[in-house]
Amino acid sequence: MNSLANKPSPSGGGIAAPMVRRPLFRKYATMFVAVVCSALVINGALDIWFSYQEQKNLLVRIQRGQAEAAAASITQFVQEIENQLGWATLLPWNASTFDEWRFDVVRLLRQAPALTEVAQLDAAGREQFRMSRYARDVIGSQADHSRDNMFVQAMANKVYYGPVYFVGGSEPYMTLAMAGTRHDYGVIVGQVNLKFIWDIVSQIKAGKHGQAYLIDGNARLIAHPDISLVLRNTDMSRLPQVQAAHALPAAAPAKQFSAAVDLQGQSVLSAYAPVAPLNWLVFVDVPSDEAYAPLYNSITRSGGILFVALALALFAALVLTRKMVVPIRALHDGAARIGGGDLTQRISIRTDDELEALGDQFNNMARQLEESYATLERKVEERTRQLEIANLAKSRFLAAASHDLRQPLHALGLFVGQLHGRVRVDERRRIVTRIETALSAMNELFNALLDISKLDAGVMNPNVTEFPVAQLLKQVETTFAEAARENGISLRIVQCGAWIRTDFILLERIVFNLVSNAVRYTRRGSVVVGCRTQGDRLRIEVWDTGPGIPADQHQNIFGEFYRLGEPDRDRRPGLGLGLAIVQRLCHLLNHPIKLTSALGHGSCFSVTLPVVAARRGIPNPSAPVRARLDLSNGKLVVVIDDDPLVLEGMGGLFRSWGCHVVTADTDGTALAALAKLNDTPDLIVSDYHLPSGKTGIEVIEQLRTAWSAHIPAFLISGDTNPEPLREAQAKGFHLLHKPVEPMALRAMFNLALRSVQGVRLH
Repeated sequence: MNSLANKPSPSGGGIAAPMVRRPLFRKYATMFVAVVCSALVINGALDIWFSYQEQKNLLVRIQRGQAEAAAASITQFVQEIENQLGWATLLPWNASTFDEWRFDVVRLLRQAPALTEVAQLDAAGREQFRMSRYARDVIGSQADHSRDNMFVQAMANKVYYGPVYFVGGSEPYMTLAMAGTRHDYGVIVGQVNLKFIWDIVSQIKAGKHGQAYLIDGNARLIAHPDISLVLRNTDMSRLPQVQAAHALPAAAPAKQFSAAVDLQGQSVLSAYAPVAPLNWLVFVDVPSDEAYAPLYNSITRSGGILFVALALALFAALVLTRKMVVPIRALHDGAARIGGGDLTQRISIRTDDELEALGDQFNNMARQLEESYATLERKVEERTRQLEIANLAKSRFLAAASHDLRQPLHALGLFVGQLHGRVRVDERRRIVTRIETALSAMNELFNALLDISKLDAGVMNPNVTEFPVAQLLKQVETTFAEAARENGISLRIVQCGAWIRTDFILLERIVFNLVSNAVRYTRRGSVVVGCRTQGDRLRIEVWDTGPGIPADQHQNIFGEFYRLGEPDRDRRPGLGLGLAIVQRLCHLLNHPIKLTSALGHGSCFSVTLPVVAARRGIPNPSAPVRARLDLSNGKLVVVIDDDPLVLEGMGGLFRSWGCHVVTADTDGTALAALAKLNDTPDLIVSDYHLPSGKTGIEVIEQLRTAWSAHIPAFLISGDTNPEPLREAQAKGFHLLHKPVEPMALRAMFNLALRSVQGVRLH
């Protein structure tokens, strides 16, 4: 036997040589390094990100805490001055208490160095007394301050904080006014030198180079470590952090600004806190380089660690992949040789891991391929022989079918020729009878082919009932007793009282086909039909004493186109389709069929089906339903077919039944003829295949649409393919197959009309 290893593959190119690919160890080394590097890079990036967030949050907390502490100190500074002024408002102003007032003010100036001047206003807003560190005392000037904000706001709110002003354009001052405990006590006004706040601001240490500063509501600098900036009345409104703080609502919480610069334009991180209730802001700025220095150090450390980790990963990947490359290359080379057709090749790997298991799998595959190739040619030869037998059987069938068709056609021609001559009435009747016999022979062949098509298309639906098997056996005896006597054999029916559950008509066809074959091919002896009960199953058996069937042909006889032998010359040969139909029907009904045969001693075909409990009063399911009503008289029938002879024949047949007939070869011709009659048709009969690629289903639906009525209709076709059967069943149409006997056509005609008029069949 020739080996198939070097034969071309189905694609025509044989087993292709392995492509040159990138070495596997490099591929996986790259993948390993990429995975490790990705993990390290992601870890480093996350570490840097979290470090950045932690450092930023830490700076925020420190700077905000420093700003809030500075704001609290400044608020305390102002409140202390306010408390000192409060002691001077405990007595009403009058001439008798002047000495006491003067004494209290001198003590106040000593205790509050930031106060540079104190004035007393009476309840009407007139100045009664003024004492200053840098000017002479003024007594009883009676200057009217009743419209000044310091007097109005102090009288209304008990305290007044004036805006910051600069004396001589350099030193910052503010006015602080407080109303007395009673309305007639008046208001005491103090001038506060804000230069003393410098001590508070200069003590704030924000890193090495950070600084704090204080601005008023107009963004002018009040306090700064560099006091020269304060003395120059510096405007801080151009700084972005100051602009952003002023843009926030007054009630908004203080926040940190990362996009900030100092007066020199250097980037800083800035945080602020408000000074209540003066509408001042304390800012704490730290240079960005200094603030992010720990983060930069962390990035440097992470980069170094990442570099070392990448180097180690690359080294480890190279070591591991070099350990893998030897067995992998062995797998590659062995698989390439096996793929090249050397099925004796075996891969040897001793790594005690998955690679060794994979090598064993390749070896098993090569062994199985070798065994498969060893038997493949034998199987191909056997299959080829089976195909040749099938083709030979098909050729024999076609020859037999051609012979069976030619015989009745030849007889029909002869009989028709006799009718053209002058024949007597009794002779004419005999010739017509012979013509009907020839047509019956042709119909038998066509019906067998149609049965095969219906079974293959799956459009035959069983009608399952329960009935006594004795009814079927009686039908067998009635049908085949005479034929058996004519053939010189005996037919014995063994009666049985069991009841079965199946489709009576389909089971009848199965048993009839089996008995018909037994009677046809048995030359001497007998045919026995009986039943055996096995639990809840019944087996119908057909025995014969015929020539028997060779063991190697038991399966072939159920194929289409297959005839095992020929009967005697005086008997008409079979078509080779009976057992094919039997097998399909048994499969449809789920009834197993079995063959037992001994060459020269006869055969036994058995069909197994379910048994049910016996019943009484069940009608005979084989009794045909016959219609006794003739509904054809006066009906308008539309016949559509592209064959003129068929049109003429069907038109004449319907007219002979008393119908009005419109014949047409297309839907357009039918519509035009009906338009002239101006009458709705009672029935539409259409061929399935029509000109222009249309089907009879489309034409019927078009006519129904044109007349807006559900007109009864059925189809006729000479096509036995499964598709027309399926489509007709899906659309709800009956489909008759040519040639159609007149009685079958008449029955379908009446059935279609009764389905619309609601006539019930009895």
